[in-house]
Amino acid sequence: MAIPLKQGDRGPEVKELQKLLTAKGYAVSNDGVFGPQTQRAVKAFQSQNLDQHGQPLVVDGKVGPLTWWSLTHPKPFIETPSAVDFRKMPPAQLGGSKWGRAALSVAIGELNAGAGEVGGNNQGPWVKKYLHGLAPLGNSWCAGFVSWCYSQNPAGMPLHYTVGARKMLGQFKNNGWAHAPGSGYEPQPGDIVVWWRGKLTGWEGHVGLVYGVKDGMLYTIEGNRSSRVQGFSYVLSRIDKLLGFGHAPGP
Repeated sequence: MAIPLKQGDRGPEVKELQKLLTAKGYAVSNDGVFGPQTQRAVKAFQSQNLDQHGQPLVVDGKVGPLTWWSLTHPKPFIETPSAVDFRKMPPAQLGGSKWGRAALSVAIGELNAGAGEVGGNNQGPWVKKYLHGLAPLGNSWCAGFVSWCYSQNPAGMPLHYTVGARKMLGQFKNNGWAHAPGSGYEPQPGDIVVWWRGKLTGWEGHVGLVYGVKDGMLYTIEGNRSSRVQGFSYVLSRIDKLLGFGHAPGP
C-alpha cells in the first residue's frame, strides 16, 4: 500500500480507499481516481473519527497511516483512568440545573448499560435510537446522544432535537445560555461542551455532556468519541478546539 494517498493519485490503492469510505458511510465513486469527491469524503471521515490512540484524526484530506488504520479497524474503545466514578451522579455541590442533571442521569444510565456502536462504525440500535430518524445510520451520533438524554425529561426539552453539534450550541446561544471560551464560566454537571472539528469556521463539531469540574479537570460523558458512551477528562484551561459551553437553566 502506497501511503500517503492524496488528491491526484490513481490506481488499485485508491479503489480500495474508495471501497472503504463507502463501507463506512462516506459514499464515493469507485473509479480509482483520487479526485475532489474522494478528498471531501476523506476529510468528512477524518473529522468524525479517531486514530488507534483515541486522538482525533488530522483533517487534511490525505490518507496516511493513522487515517488508514482508522478506515480498516473498528472505532477504538479508549481506556481512560479517571479521578471520578462516571457510573454515579456527581455530588449536588458541583451544581447543575434540573434540566442538566436530568440529562446527565440519563447519560450515566446509557454508559452503565454499555451503549455504543454495534456491528461497525456509527452502526447499531443504540446509534439508530440517538439519530432519531434525523439522519441515517453511518452518521456521527454525538449530538444525537446528547439530544436523546435531554429528551427523556418528562418536563420536556430545553432545545429542539438535533444531530448537529454546532446547531445545538447555536440553540443555546439563541437562548442566551452559551458561554464562550475564556469567559471565566465554570461548567456544571449536565451542561453541554462543544468542540470544532475540521476548521473553526466549518460545519463539523463534537459535543458531550459535562460530568463536572474537579481540581482543574473537566470530566465529560460523550458518545462517538470512542465506540461507546464513555467518560473522558481534560485540563480545563487547555482544552483544544473548544467552541464553548451551554447551560440550560430550567425547567
